[in-house]
Amino acid sequence: MRINLTKKEIVNAIYMQLGFSKKISTNILDDILALIVNKLKNTKKVKISNFGTFHVRFKKSRIGRNPKTKEKKTIKERNVVLFKPSKELKNFINYKNEKN
Repeated sequence: MRINLTKKEIVNAIYMQLGFSKKISTNILDDILALIVNKLKNTKKVKISNFGTFHVRFKKSRIGRNPKTKEKKTIKERNVVLFKPSKELKNFINYKNEKN
């Protein structure tokens, strides 16, 4: 059982539910994703109502170790994107799990 959701599947869902062509559906999805990425770059936080919040967090450099070879390496400082689901999303997921 595959658990990944691909862009192609989302485009097909837009195509089937809204009736736009696949090219327009692809453009819609690309524009939405670009909007989210640009907002994250500029404001470091994107909140989507009833879904959740994406935010950027800075991680300092640190020493990491390869578990197989025990070799130590420095992991560079970087920004990471975190996601916190909304209360509504959590309730929806838990409600569906209770019914199964």
